[in-house]
Amino acid sequence: MPWTKPFHNSGLNLYFCSMIRKPVIYLVLLLSTVIISCSPYQKLLKGSDNELKYTKALEYYEKGNYVQAQQLFEQISAFFKGTDKAEKIAYYNASTYYKQKDYILGGYYFKAFATNFSTSVFAEEALYLSAYCSYLDSPRYSLDQTSTTDAISSLQIFINQYPKSARVSECNKLIDELRAKLEKKDIEIAMLYYKMSDYKASVVSLGNVLKDYPDTKSKELILYSILEARYQYAINSIFEKRQERLRMALDSYDELVAGFPVGEFTDQALAIKKNINKEIKN
Repeated sequence: MPWTKPFHNSGLNLYFCSMIRKPVIYLVLLLSTVIISCSPYQKLLKGSDNELKYTKALEYYEKGNYVQAQQLFEQISAFFKGTDKAEKIAYYNASTYYKQKDYILGGYYFKAFATNFSTSVFAEEALYLSAYCSYLDSPRYSLDQTSTTDAISSLQIFINQYPKSARVSECNKLIDELRAKLEKKDIEIAMLYYKMSDYKASVVSLGNVLKDYPDTKSKELILYSILEARYQYAINSIFEKRQERLRMALDSYDELVAGFPVGEFTDQALAIKKNINKEIKN
């Protein structure tokens, strides 16, 4: 019998191998699904023993299995409504979201707990954690700050409701941090107006920052930026408006020097003042 040379085709070989592997993969997935669906947890989830679900949910929580615990708490919350277990279920259910870093739902359920169980020994902690979840959900300053404003409001509500709480000092600290973020955002917007040569809008925005944040650490920078913006606004104005606006810029210089006789922007401010006086004389 003549020797026959083996047939080699890598593409065809790969095709046949993949055809062999596919049924194996499907079989493994099917078996995995069956095993999971038959697991003790799945049997518990599909079962009707709510007392057992309650006990197991607490066990899962204590072990750090928050997803499993949350599913069980959600399942049994309606069944135990109005019972002595309802309070504990509601609190732990909120806590499972918090532990999973789902601060939106965590905050929602903690707030609901504080409302529905206002006489609970955990009501104060729940209201604080609701506000704290809002704080944690606040984005970096460059993004939309609606949630930051909401967080400040939530923290202030807690302070008003529990003025003698040991957590008040922490809430004030968090509020200061959030307000600093809003301040930074507002200053950035005002500076953006300046970069776009919208000097009038820049002056208004910077003035609002001083009104909203009178104790700002950026006060010298803001006052100097108002001076700069008013000077640029003046020299770019029509002739009839220039003198009046130059004098307003001088007023800004006086305000800066009154607050900071010697500061970071002393030399630059003095140079602008000299230019303003030249423009007025001319």
